Amino acid sequence: MSFPLLTVTAAVPAAGAVLTAAVPAARRTAAKWIALLVSLATLALAVLVAVRFEPGGARYQLTESHSWIPAFGVRYELGVDGIGVALIGLTALLIPFVIAAGWHDADPLETSSSRWRPTQGFFALILMVEAMVVISFEATDVFLFYIFFEAMLIPMYFLIGGFGDRAHAGSDENAAAQRSYAAVKFLLYNLAGGLIMLAAVIGLYVVAGSFSLQEITAARAAGTLDMATNTERLLFLGFFFAFAVKAPLWPLHTWLPNAMGEATAPVAVLITAVVDKVGTFAMLRFCLGLFPDASRWATPVILVLALVSIVYGALLAVGQRDIKRLVAYASISHFGFIILGIFAMTSQGQSGATLYMVNHGLSTAALMLVAGFLISRRGSRLIADYGGVQKVAPVLAGTFLIGGLATLSLPGLAPFVSEFLVLVGTFSRYPAIGVIATIGIVLAALYTLVLYQRTMTGPVKEEVRSMPDLRLRELLVVAPLIALLIGLGVYPKPLTDIVNPAVQHTLSDVKQKDPKPEVAVEARNGEAAK
Repeated sequence: MSFPLLTVTAAVPAAGAVLTAAVPAARRTAAKWIALLVSLATLALAVLVAVRFEPGGARYQLTESHSWIPAFGVRYELGVDGIGVALIGLTALLIPFVIAAGWHDADPLETSSSRWRPTQGFFALILMVEAMVVISFEATDVFLFYIFFEAMLIPMYFLIGGFGDRAHAGSDENAAAQRSYAAVKFLLYNLAGGLIMLAAVIGLYVVAGSFSLQEITAARAAGTLDMATNTERLLFLGFFFAFAVKAPLWPLHTWLPNAMGEATAPVAVLITAVVDKVGTFAMLRFCLGLFPDASRWATPVILVLALVSIVYGALLAVGQRDIKRLVAYASISHFGFIILGIFAMTSQGQSGATLYMVNHGLSTAALMLVAGFLISRRGSRLIADYGGVQKVAPVLAGTFLIGGLATLSLPGLAPFVSEFLVLVGTFSRYPAIGVIATIGIVLAALYTLVLYQRTMTGPVKEEVRSMPDLRLRELLVVAPLIALLIGLGVYPKPLTDIVNPAVQHTLSDVKQKDPKPEVAVEARNGEAAK
């Protein structure tokens, strides 16, 4: 039996979570180091997965398959394609930075012994989320995927509701109420989506007689599984609704600004850069793979919803007074681009969407973590409470600027490549939608540059005059993210080589080919006429 690398990659952070939680209360520093070392071990395993994956090989590699609940046809089946490899790598890469950035976020508060914060629990929950996200990217059994798709809500609920932003430290009751509201809203929205998906999962088993993604797609390709049109559409809608809530897609997005606003900055990164990617990944793997005809049927409506998300999220970001909520609405706009690329049904669009998932994770992590360092110094999330920071903390301001420029997809930084591919892929099949989507680019420049101008430039406000610059630990968190944003912006080929074969398989599932350029067609017609 070959070494179960995918199982081990998910099991290491799960075991680390248990070990971290078991550390005695007085050994908080030991718990932090255990969590960090476990996350680095998981990163090493993710690198090994990428090294052993062969882009030109089988669609699903490093596969594992064992009978789990034979009475119901449920199997423990794992496998990764290029998209899964890229997102496992993103998850494993970001978690060490999340842990390092939140090093003191769950420390006891000196102002009141009754407000002791369980440090061990904070880091254990982060590792548990990592384990569940990783196995979600690996699962090829639909029921197995559903279990972890839902289970990750529990640790996220406690991270949002139990560990609030230090900017609220002066108003305990109000802060606790806002955190509770945000956590409950996050849980209810995602549970509602999950329950609808559960009904669709059961319906899929009734129709297909299996939960195995590979068996179902093979049966469809061979013509031995024929779903009735209305049945396939209903099942597709059940899956898509759950993924659209997680993504988040307008109008199912309203939980995200509350959750990101009330969570600590590292937990906010965990939400939007890691957990939410499961929704868009599942659209590619399950919606398009299991229900190709229904995916094509729903495409026009989904493209319109994605377009609304792009423009609506960007417009609300422009009007925000809260730094973290601005980043949240910007993320809604960016997820609109990702979904637009997925359902454009072109190789450029889907490759761009996959790259966008990775690059958005890096850019949002850089911007939000630096914003968290800024907020922790001033004790306020309001943009109006800042001014002139670049004069007293130039390194902080510089890293904040690079994170912001990556968010607006400046050429030379990684998100530009993915956004360009999404727009090219969309325009080649839906020109009008591609043109309208560019409004999001203009608005992104507006909200990013206005945010930088109001917080970092101008006269130095008295409250920020003594603000310290980034410390060594904070630099070690931000510098690698910025290096990756620049590196992937200049040379994205290693990532595109991994994801492109998987994109071609997905397009084959939905029986779509790239449209031929009209200019080339007209040129050939002209040559034929001559």
